[in-house]
Amino acid sequence: MVNFSDWMLDIQQRMELTLGSYLEAPASDLAGLYEAMRYAVLGGGKRVRCLLAFAAGESSAASIDVLEVVAASIEMIHAYSLVHDDMPEMDNDVLRRGKPTCHVRYGQAMALLAGDALQARAFELLANLNLAVPERKLRMIKILSKAAGPAGMVGGQAIDFVNVGISLSFQQLERMHQLKTGALIHAAVMIGGLAGDLGQDREEILDAYGRQVGLLFQVVDDVLDAVASTELLGKTAGKDAEDHKPTYVTILGLDTARRFAVDLHKSAVLSVSSLGREGHNLVELADFILQRQF
Repeated sequence: MVNFSDWMLDIQQRMELTLGSYLEAPASDLAGLYEAMRYAVLGGGKRVRCLLAFAAGESSAASIDVLEVVAASIEMIHAYSLVHDDMPEMDNDVLRRGKPTCHVRYGQAMALLAGDALQARAFELLANLNLAVPERKLRMIKILSKAAGPAGMVGGQAIDFVNVGISLSFQQLERMHQLKTGALIHAAVMIGGLAGDLGQDREEILDAYGRQVGLLFQVVDDVLDAVASTELLGKTAGKDAEDHKPTYVTILGLDTARRFAVDLHKSAVLSVSSLGREGHNLVELADFILQRQF
């Protein structure tokens, strides 16, 4: 079995090359747009969603070629959301992945267009995917579109936006993050699994894991925003508190939020325990996500 750190580095490097190949400008008059798109996607980020797609795909014997396309489409959706989220009308942030945000570097209009283009490019990649079972491709597109839209990420962002400075209950906060962050992470797991031969039993396992690890990622993110430095995060630390946003730390307190993360990690790991060696990297990724806070 390949060492997890080596496996992770291989996927990260592979996806940097793959994403770059999908973001080459097709004509000189589009060079500026594609430069902004590449800036938003390349040269940074842990590629957690890509890693989750690959790990899930390993459990269903998916091919590397298909997983590259699937992971690239998910990463482009993620990158587009960050570009729009950082803009002045939303979080108004100037730092992302240790460098100026896209709108700071290219202006608001070009950043907006780059985000729009990345979203469309993601679905173009999936639509062009050649699968032996065409129905799986349709399911992938349905899962990703729902996870990225009003029933997923955008819906969660809207709830977040209108509740700045407002106290939420734990249930309301969990609902917001199940949509805002959890939906796309869950989609990465499910689409990665669907890239191969995914039976009903295994699909239910990945569904449970994806939901748990999606919330885990957000809880840890909230903890890190409260305790980590800007240098470590690659984005402005303490921004949630400064903007009076409801988080797991503000609602539960730091220690309880950390314990909640541990519980979510245990549930995620338990959900894939029956996969044995085929679930090894899913377990390692849950460990990796949790350990970011310590």
